[in-house]
Amino acid sequence: MIDFMMDFLLVLFYTLRDVLPILILIIFFQMVVLKQPIPHLKKVILGGIYVVLGLALFLIGLEKALFPVGKIMATQLSDPVFIGAEEGELLNWWSYYWIYIFAALIGFSTTIAEPSLIAVAIKASEVSAGTISQKGLRITVALGVAFALALGTFRIVTGTPLFIYIMAGYIVVVIQTIFAPKKLIALAYDSGGVTTSTVTVPLVAALGLGLSSAVPGRNPAIDGFGLIAFASLFPIIAVLGYAQFMELKTRLSKIKTENDAI
Repeated sequence: MIDFMMDFLLVLFYTLRDVLPILILIIFFQMVVLKQPIPHLKKVILGGIYVVLGLALFLIGLEKALFPVGKIMATQLSDPVFIGAEEGELLNWWSYYWIYIFAALIGFSTTIAEPSLIAVAIKASEVSAGTISQKGLRITVALGVAFALALGTFRIVTGTPLFIYIMAGYIVVVIQTIFAPKKLIALAYDSGGVTTSTVTVPLVAALGLGLSSAVPGRNPAIDGFGLIAFASLFPIIAVLGYAQFMELKTRLSKIKTENDAI
């Protein structure tokens, strides 16, 4: 318990140090540039204390729980004993199918719970007067992340270069952008960014590093990173694809209505 408290106080100090420049910047602009008193000062101070404590507790949680869990799961699921391989046997990429399934499921579940995505989905629903469904957007983005992590773990297992997947993915994004409904392009690009936030990143990073450490012939420094890039890219493809599908469905429905009227 004493060790935990010492770790927490150390993390709290570093968090306060990191937040301090932001605080100084805000106070400077408010008092010097705008020359206005800070509104609701007591609430602002209380909120700032909550933010610092929350960040410190979150960072402790990452170190003590999320990072170890992601690494342990990757190690256990890629263990030759679990896979059923004999010692010294060369494994094929399909031998790690449990890793792909776990990566897809963890990508879907963490994205659904991602606070940043929830916030964007709520605002998108508000400004579109309900045309863009909160649930629909979150599920679409989560499916994109699920596919991304499954493909990303496949890349780690096979050892293929990261740039091939990223280049191919962005070529698809550019082509989709040309044909997708213009009003949803910006939302699709933002959806790719908000997925890589507080909940998703720690588990994804730990999963990549743990897997690259467990798979023979992989170097964590080279192969362990890159999953977050997948998690940022494929939600854009998913949302643009969803927008194109809905636009096509609307056009077909309109054509059908016109034909029925005739």
